Amino acid sequence: MRVVEHLVAWGHPNVRATHRTTLEFTKEAHLTPRGDCIVAVRAERGPLELKPEFREAVRADGSRVELVLEVGEFREVISGFGSSRLSLSHPTDFVVRKSRYTCPRTLMIRADKAACDLSRSLIRLLQSPDTQCKITLTVQVQSNRRRV
Repeated sequence: MRVVEHLVAWGHPNVRATHRTTLEFTKEAHLTPRGDCIVAVRAERGPLELKPEFREAVRADGSRVELVLEVGEFREVISGFGSSRLSLSHPTDFVVRKSRYTCPRTLMIRADKAACDLSRSLIRLLQSPDTQCKITLTVQVQSNRRRV
């Protein structure tokens, strides 16, 4: 089973994207320089507003999750895993983690990239509040059924 969600978020002058283990985007409009993992703000939806089938698929152990960020001509793909420990119950924040740690904000674990790994050209564009970031979330759950 494959489920896809599309979102739009926006840049902010305080986007730094220097965090080494996480990456975040949020519905919140405000961002301080301390939010060094945040790459986009004003997302049109939060985790609680994702389709129920997406939320269910992400909570399947071993599910594969892909996050695609598209800004102008730049495209970044971040891959990781879902987990039965994910609740996606935070109203505003999506956090991608390289670790296995989970909390209500966690979208995926064991990700292959964090904020610091993203293209600096993409991040420079996201430092403008006029920059739109297209976000595509895909979760793929492997079927355990054997085909005959």
